[in-house]
Formats: sequence, structure tokens, C-alpha cells
Amino acid sequence: MEQQAIKEYIAESVDVAVIGAGHAGVEAALAAARLGKKAVIFSVSMDAVANLPCNPSIGGTAKGHLVREIDALGGEMGKAADAVTIQSRMLNRGKGPAVHSLRAQVDRTRYHSYMKRALENQENLLLKQAEIVDIRVENQAVRAVVTAMGAVYPCKTVIICTGTFLGGKIFVGEFSQASGPDGLHAPTRLSESLKQLGMPLRRFKTGTPARVHRDSIDFSQLEVQKGEDPIIPFSYATHIPPENAVDCHIAYTNADTHRVIREHLHRSPLYSGVIEGIGPRYCPSIEDKVVRFQDKERHQVFVEPMGLDTKEMYLQGMSSSLPEEAQIQLYRTVKGFEKLQIIRNAYAIEYDCVDPTGLKPTLEFKHISGLYGAGQFNGTSGYEEAAAQGLMAGINASRLIDGQEGVVLERSSSYIGTLIDDLVTKGCQDPYRMMTSRSEYRLLLRQDNADSRLTPLGYEIGLISEERWKMFHVKQLMLEQEEKRLRTATIAPSEALNERLRQLGTAELRTGIKLAELIKRPQVGYGDIREFDSSRDDAVGADIVEQVEINIKYEGYIQKQLAQVQQMKKMEQTLIPEDIVYQQLDGIRLEAREKLNRIRPCSLGQASRISGVSPSDISVLMIYLAQQKGQAEGMQ
Repeated sequence: MEQQAIKEYIAESVDVAVIGAGHAGVEAALAAARLGKKAVIFSVSMDAVANLPCNPSIGGTAKGHLVREIDALGGEMGKAADAVTIQSRMLNRGKGPAVHSLRAQVDRTRYHSYMKRALENQENLLLKQAEIVDIRVENQAVRAVVTAMGAVYPCKTVIICTGTFLGGKIFVGEFSQASGPDGLHAPTRLSESLKQLGMPLRRFKTGTPARVHRDSIDFSQLEVQKGEDPIIPFSYATHIPPENAVDCHIAYTNADTHRVIREHLHRSPLYSGVIEGIGPRYCPSIEDKVVRFQDKERHQVFVEPMGLDTKEMYLQGMSSSLPEEAQIQLYRTVKGFEKLQIIRNAYAIEYDCVDPTGLKPTLEFKHISGLYGAGQFNGTSGYEEAAAQGLMAGINASRLIDGQEGVVLERSSSYIGTLIDDLVTKGCQDPYRMMTSRSEYRLLLRQDNADSRLTPLGYEIGLISEERWKMFHVKQLMLEQEEKRLRTATIAPSEALNERLRQLGTAELRTGIKLAELIKRPQVGYGDIREFDSSRDDAVGADIVEQVEINIKYEGYIQKQLAQVQQMKKMEQTLIPEDIVYQQLDGIRLEAREKLNRIRPCSLGQASRISGVSPSDISVLMIYLAQQKGQAEGMQ
């Protein structure tokens, strides 16, 4: 029966409308409301608020840096993760401090509840279950959003945070259906509205492994992976660290597993051509791993709890879109999984997203004022990447309303700045994942100093409370005092100290030496000699000691990176006029002109990072800008 036309009505006028209540949407809405804007956040289901449809974990390599930065700016993800952590580890301990990254296994339902409660309790914010089907635009500026039931919400700004829901379609072998994650409703009509607004939508794909019953696993056949004590929190505002409540485990695929996959590969929608979307390069399905890495005899499977009040277990590393019966076969070939019972099948999901080069560095669309994109809608993968973008979109939408300039984080300031600059400058051909290798300044952008780098900005923006600002100043003073002490205090030689130095494989002391000079030795950590430091203050926390030790030990490298930052700042500060006509610039190659004209970089620095724009093109552009500046000054 054909549905009757829906009669529209004016519901409520707001400043900021956020479409989607996943990790990007939650941070965007909270930021806008906390900055005094009247905001509404829409979710197709209240069960989808801050959902963790893949692994219930927060952080990881480079992602832990993002969470720390979100927290330093005044976001919520770090505090939420700390509140519901069930196991935590610091990754990459055996490597340098630039790549140390926190990762926490969290309770999935408690994380959802925490964030839903944060939205419900936030002043100026309305949480609404509704599907948005249209974004109204007049004179190239947003005016309203419309729900499927005909409610019109007049608004000044809109932030699209649709995640993997928009046009979502799941695949399990030959079976497919329109669906968002976890079987939730997938909105489709909004895609048509966006196309009418001139947005170049495309299809990306991701996947997730099966969730299985804990009691059907023989854990005696698996490797135990324990948490790390004491736990280091994500949030600088968390004073009582969480505790490890569970163990994780590791299993391995084998030749039988790979045989089953190959036998059913023709039924995989990924290889049969049914799936059109482009999948994540750095998080391949188990089918992909077996095909791409044929020389590998086994692949790791991380067996991780979904929470404290459920027996569902997540099998990280075994995402799949094979048919249900093939999934049962392949999972049961793994040692310890012989009697495995699947609760939720693995599946692949396709969804609509946008080319992020159509966005400004503020995450506002170039051709529509007041319209922003954030999260997987912008082509990224991961909860942390989404939350970071949501926070910045919420900040910038609020500042646009107030007539203030948007906040654009430089690459040298943060991984958030690197993430957004990569998206809007280089774009992404597959779901973008943050990695430490993406930053040129990763020794400066460590997770231990995220508050030193970004909390002053968070306070200036208005998301850091007075209480936390005072705490920040106390910590900075302690850092300064401890570093000064280590650089001025002398440690005298002793037989016990020299014995320790011999054990560490470094030269003995013959005379007194500054503590900082001793710590600079590659073999020596401050913890190795702390007991011999008679001037130490035991009240100084481990976080202070860690940051000071890194500053001293890597001082030369840090200074080099700071010099690189200063050199690059000159290019970042050379702004490019919005009305520049690249086609008229002689000396710039045709490909470079097309790229520059499409992306419309804001500065010479951004232009230099566009793929297909060579150093010679930048030289021509630099000369042109200098000439224009000279002419303008001559006319004054």
C-alpha cells in the first residue's frame, strides 16, 4: 500500500543539528551544547548512541594519541573509556615513546549507557530518535533538517555524522539486506538529499567478525593476554585509575582454516563482485588475509570480552562476509574453537560517504555555509578518528554562529590536525586510519604531552573548566620544577651506583655528574637510578617523571623537529586568496592546476601536500603570491 504524503510541521528551532549519535555525533553535540549553543542530536535508534559495533575497545596504536588529544581539548571519549575499562595495556612498550599508545578493552553496554546519559544530562541539548531525510538549503546556506515523520527543525548549522548507517547494506555470503550495524535501520532518503545538494557520494565498506559464546571456547588451548598494572588512564581528569577485571586471549588460524576459506571464496561477496564498496586497507577480512598473504601459515585471533555482564566474545582479526555455514566451519578449525557457538554472525557492510576534499579544514563544506561532515561520513575508519572530527566540527559550527574564525589545528600541533589535514588535502581512496607514521612530528606529538600541547587551546575555546585549568597549571609547574632539578642536581659516584651502571651496560662514574646527563645515556632510564637520587621528591607522579625523562633523553631530536616546525610555519602562514584563478598561472603543470582548483588550499603549506602538486609547481605559486603581495603593498 502506497504511503500517504507526510504533512510537515515546525518542531523546534536550534543552533546546531547533529545527524547521527555515534562517536562523531556525540562529541559534536556535547561540544556545541557546552559552548552555549542550543543543539539537537538525532539517532535512528537510542540503542545506536555511542555504539561499538566492532571491537569494544578504545585507543590502540596512534588512536590512543587521538583519545588523549580529544580529552586535552575538553572532549568526552577519554573519560567515558576510563569509566568502563575492563582491561588496559600500553602498546609498543618495547619501542620509542613516540609510538607508546594506550588501548583499553571496555564494557560495550556500559560505554553506550555512559554516553547516552551524558547527552541526556547535558544542558542545551535535545536527544531525539528520528531519521533525517532532508537538509534544507537556501542561498548556499543550511536552514533546516527534516525528519521522516515530517518534523522540520530550523537550524543555523548541521553536522553530518552518519557513520556506516547511510545507505547501509550488509552481506553474509549470498545473503544481503539494507541494514545499519547490528541489524539497526539504515537510512536511505538522506543520500538522495545530499546528492541533490551536489555532494559526490561514494561507497566504502567495512566488516566485523562473529560474536561467540564464551562457554563454547576452550581457553586452555589459547594464550593468555593480561592487562597492565597499574593502569594509566586516558583522561587527565581521571584521578582513580580503573582496574583490570578480565583477561584477553590469543588464538591462531591454521592450514585447515585457510583451506575452508579458499573452498568458499567464490561465495564471498567481496570476491564475487557483489560488494562494490572499497574496504579498509589496514583492517582486512580473514578472506583478504589468506589471499594476500599466502606465505603466512597462521594469523592471530584476539579473543576479547564484550563486557562484564555478557558472555559474548569478540574475535578480532577474523572479520568475514562468508556464508553462515562457512563461518561455522572456518571458526571451528581454530584450536580451542572446536565447539564454538556463534551468537552474531560476521558480516560486511557497505555505506555512503563523501569525498573529504570537498571540505574546508574546519570540516565545513566549501559550497554550503553551515554544513559540516565528521567521522566515517568523511571516509575514515575507527571510533577515535570519528570522535576527533566530531569534536572539531562541533567547535567550529558553534564558532561560525558566533561570527568567530574556525579552529584549525596545525599538523605540528596534534594528530587531530594531521588527520583533518590529510582528509581535506589528500583525500582518501579507502577508509582512512590514523597511524603514527602519518605524522612528520611524531616525537613532538606523544600521548604523554597531549595536555601540554592542547589544553590551553581547549581552555581558550571554552571546553576546559576552571577547576581543570588550575590542575593543568599545577602539573605544568611540577614538570618545569622537576626538569630543572634533574638538570641542576648532581649525583655522586658510589660502589652501589656503579654496580647498577655495570649491569645496565654503561660506563661507571668517576666524578659527580648532573642527573640529566646520566639519564641521557641510552642504556639508563630514570627508574634505574631513582633510588640513588637523594634530592628526589616522592610526591612527583610517574606521569611527570615520564614526560621529563623523555624531554631530556630525546632533547636533540625534539629540537630538530621544532626547527622543522618553524620552517614549515612560514609556508602555513602564506595564505592563498580564495578567488585565485589557477588556470591563469603559467608554469604550473595541468595536473597541478586541476588539483589546486578542486581542493582550493588555504595556504602554501597545504598546497605543498596535495598529491600531484610538485615542488616546482609550489615555487611558481610562491613567486606569484609574492608578486601579488608586492603589487598590493605598492598600491597602498
